Amino acid sequence: MTHPIRVLVAKPGLDGHDVGVKVLAHGLIDAGFKVVYTGLRKTIEEIVDMAVKNKVDIIGMSILSGTHLVLAQRMKEILTERKLDIPWFVGGNIPVKDIENLKKLGAHNAFATGSKVSDVVSYFNTIKVKA
Repeated sequence: MTHPIRVLVAKPGLDGHDVGVKVLAHGLIDAGFKVVYTGLRKTIEEIVDMAVKNKVDIIGMSILSGTHLVLAQRMKEILTERKLDIPWFVGGNIPVKDIENLKKLGAHNAFATGSKVSDVVSYFNTIKVKA
């Protein structure tokens, strides 16, 4: 790669808790990633707009509200409508039983409640991004 992997970390929906996503962002920065944080309460459309504007390689959504399946469906719809191929992930308050459904909706992976920052960083290091 000619540049560090760029990750957009996002807080979609009405969830106002962002400590976890900020901890992840710092872990990614410490591992050499370039991180863009959306701030709280973004729509999927706003998240995708920011991803395009910032030319990110990966989108990560932190969802604690229990709306992860609905938001993942919307992410799939928006990326398909816009013909974008950006790998995206979901983490936060994600029950293990929902991980396969999130992948079926197009998430590259999902990180269940209790996932370690180091595990997410390690996984992101395995992703092949476009140069």
